[in-house]
Amino acid sequence: MRTIRVETSAATILLTEAPEPKVRDRQTGEIAKDAVSGEALMTIGVVYIEEGESSLIKVTVPESGVSEGLALGAPVALPGLVARPWESVFNGQQRHGIAYRAAAVTPAAFPAAVGASAA
Repeated sequence: MRTIRVETSAATILLTEAPEPKVRDRQTGEIAKDAVSGEALMTIGVVYIEEGESSLIKVTVPESGVSEGLALGAPVALPGLVARPWESVFNGQQRHGIAYRAAAVTPAAFPAAVGASAA
C-alpha cells in the first residue's frame, strides 16, 4: 500500500505517551518486528499541532530510533514520518484508519512564537 510523506516543519509535536514495545499479537504478547530488518518496533503517542488544529496519533518507530532524553509533554521531532492508509475486516466488520511510522523520535525545541519579538 502507498505511503504518504508527512511534512512536519510547520508543526509542533509533543510527546504524550512514552515509548513502549508494539505488540503484534495481544493473545501471545508477541512483539512486532520490522519486516525487513527484524528489529523490534516501539509505539509512542504524540499530539500533532499545526495551523491551530491538533490530533492525537500513535507513531511506530524502530527500537534503535528511540532517543535518550525524551520527556512527556516535551516537543519531539519525527524524522521520516509517513502515513499509510489501511483497511481490514475483523469479526465481519470493516475497519480502516491511518498508520504512522517514523525513522526515529528525538527531542526537539519549541518553535518560536509567530510575531514574537525579542525584548
